[in-house]
Amino acid sequence: MQKEKKTENINKFSELLADKEFVVSTTYQGVSSQALAQVRWTLASAGVEYHIIKNTLVCLAAEQAKRPGLVEIVEGPTALGFATDAVEAAKAIRQQTRGRDSLIQIRGGLLGNRVLAATEVMAIADLPPRDVLIAQLAAQLQAPVSRLHRALSWPLQGLRNVLQARVEQLA
Repeated sequence: MQKEKKTENINKFSELLADKEFVVSTTYQGVSSQALAQVRWTLASAGVEYHIIKNTLVCLAAEQAKRPGLVEIVEGPTALGFATDAVEAAKAIRQQTRGRDSLIQIRGGLLGNRVLAATEVMAIADLPPRDVLIAQLAAQLQAPVSRLHRALSWPLQGLRNVLQARVEQLA
């Protein structure tokens, strides 16, 4: 590869690293070019840019983008997936790794500057959608308030019942 082309690739990937919050490292050994094109197309529909890149260029781009943790998950033939939404990207990549004839294997990920193991990337894929997480949080925040309301209203409810029984007794 010519020096200008290498410099262009390094700049391209360092921009991707700077723009995208989530990066996942995968292997692609034994995958045909047609199958790899299908993987790229599927991942692109989920918002994941999937690129095969030389490890030395990855190291230089990671250094330039000030994300040195990426070097820890790059080893051997590597393809990187770049995404803004970590959950959707992890789900899309997990879909490609399922089954006995899976096309790619996850090596690890990089979320911000935190290096993730392959199991942690899979755990991100298991997260519920954002709306469900917000609903669960709202329920958790509401629970103490409703318990306080019940605790404060029970004595008043008991007093009301006693007074109502006394009114019926006198009538």
